[in-house]
Amino acid sequence: MEEKIAIVTDSTSDLTKEELEKYDITSIPLKVIYSDQQFHDRVDITPAEVYKSFEKEIPTTSMPSPQEIMDVYTELKKDGYTHIISIHISSGLSATYSNCMMVSDQIEGIEVEVIDSKMLSKGLGRLVLYANDLVENSELSFVEIIEKVEAKKDRIEVFFVVETLKYLKKGGRIGKVSGTIAEFLNIKPIIAIDDEGEYFTFDKVRGRKRSLKKMYSIIKDKLQNGKEYIVDIMNAAAEEEAQGLLEKFEKISQIKETYFSEISPVMVVHTGPGLIGAVLTEMD
Repeated sequence: MEEKIAIVTDSTSDLTKEELEKYDITSIPLKVIYSDQQFHDRVDITPAEVYKSFEKEIPTTSMPSPQEIMDVYTELKKDGYTHIISIHISSGLSATYSNCMMVSDQIEGIEVEVIDSKMLSKGLGRLVLYANDLVENSELSFVEIIEKVEAKKDRIEVFFVVETLKYLKKGGRIGKVSGTIAEFLNIKPIIAIDDEGEYFTFDKVRGRKRSLKKMYSIIKDKLQNGKEYIVDIMNAAAEEEAQGLLEKFEKISQIKETYFSEISPVMVVHTGPGLIGAVLTEMD
């Protein structure tokens, strides 16, 4: 039987509406929750609306419900897909992956492989686009594509700096990042994601400008001779600084593609304004 493979992800991938439509990728939204109402990430709320609301209330977030996931998988089955590769935000940062795993065990008549990206934002987004490219442009089987996607994880790295650790702490996403005394001294951690898919302090320096310079030099030092890379720069209400960082990467000959984007409302809840992130992806 011929395999018809669908790619599914969630809204923390920071893939644009245009990218999702162009590549026919299905995205399941997480939720932004206020005391009196809730919104679907990237569907009916924008980052700007979240920033504005911070003055009155810092919302919480929630993963998609098992029923919402089941509805997506069932719809794809109705559309004639025989297999689904469902790639999601790190299980160390959200229960989205575990909900998808639970649903994948319950659904019948379609084979679902759920992949823990151990990343988020454009790190997850790059993995999703890579999987889609293999489905569209290779003769590989479902199992072979999964193997290549799992291997690709090691060739994508995510780094970011935040204006304050307040939002990561409040959302319980601080992971292995130490902060209280350091913040007092204006020490800014460069945060990365470890093998368990949790945040940790990769390095730290004093001051915002130095932290951006340090993140740039960390990534530059990771470039290996003879290899080519993609760099994604993400921001949360820090467009000018992020654009400056992007321009520095554009001057490096080994970096063949650069992209600029804003993080999703759900991510904004956990980082607050001022985040600048960089994703380094090694090209095939």
